[in-house]
Amino acid sequence: MDSGALYRAATAAQLRLQPDPALWTESSVVGATALVSVVARPTAFEPLLQGADAEGEIRGPEVTRHVSRVAQMPRVRAWVDAQVRALARDYDVVVDGRDIGTVVFPTATLKVFLVADPWERARRRLIERLSRRPADAEIAEETDRLVHRDAQDATQTVQARDAILIDTTSLTQEEQVQRIVALVEAAVDRRRSEGPE
Repeated sequence: MDSGALYRAATAAQLRLQPDPALWTESSVVGATALVSVVARPTAFEPLLQGADAEGEIRGPEVTRHVSRVAQMPRVRAWVDAQVRALARDYDVVVDGRDIGTVVFPTATLKVFLVADPWERARRRLIERLSRRPADAEIAEETDRLVHRDAQDATQTVQARDAILIDTTSLTQEEQVQRIVALVEAAVDRRRSEGPE
């Protein structure tokens, strides 16, 4: 579960109800979350807007421009945390988000904190969004946006003391997955060997 997708879905829902961000309030954004639901897919959980797929909409530039502001609203954060915790009651989950290991699941069996050079993160995002190799100027613009957003979200982005840090800058996606899967398998083996408490 990508918890960031829920913040994006809440932002997109508010944009549908009130296109002028100057008129947004914390209460109006919380009210807009009534348009958001989450569905289990074979490999992930996907937020829906008014019951329909909205992946393109929630990843679009207008949502990206405003999602940091929405993510700083305490009642919206509480709503996202509640959605993620509800999924974890019914499923074994892997959750991606800025404060998952410190706030949402502070006693999680395994916590992994991924970092990468901002230029590389921007390059990867653009490849995913554009489905082509981006030009250096595009990467530079995206890097600026990403660094600015990181600064806005800095209070939510704290590495848990017991998290394992992985710098993914020079790792392929497959190598990242292999490394994390190995950590999960080791954690599961440890838990089995310790037996019931």
